[in-house]
Amino acid sequence: MAGQYEQKLAQIGITLPEVPKPAANYEPYAIAGNLVFLAGQLCRVDGKITHKGKVGREVEPAAAKQAARVCGINLIAALKLACDGDLDRVKRCVSVRGFVASDPSFTEMPTVINGTSDLFVEVFGDAGRHSRTAIGIAVLPADCAVEVDAVFELK
Repeated sequence: MAGQYEQKLAQIGITLPEVPKPAANYEPYAIAGNLVFLAGQLCRVDGKITHKGKVGREVEPAAAKQAARVCGINLIAALKLACDGDLDRVKRCVSVRGFVASDPSFTEMPTVINGTSDLFVEVFGDAGRHSRTAIGIAVLPADCAVEVDAVFELK
């Protein structure tokens, strides 16, 4: 029987993807005590980047927010792996860091990263509320528009 968070994912129509193999010398997550540190996830679906380029130039802000939601879905998939398949072990989301490949004139990084933050609250309720940093940067791997990492606390 699926737990409460799995049921919520199903209600909102989200099927978690397989966690991709790391592209370099790192793991998709690391556990220290009751904290799970999730490696940055790109806006990737079925192995393909969904949004490439700079936000505010090639990528519209609304599309970048959707890219951040995709990153959030990928983070939840990695979190499920870290929880041995049981998302109900999640106590809360502690922190989110969002990186937005931005045109130098673009300054709305927080609005973009709301794509992840809103998803976490939608899925985990109050346990999805977190501290956050949203940073504009020059470039991300594979010319991806958005990358997000997160820290969760487990029960």
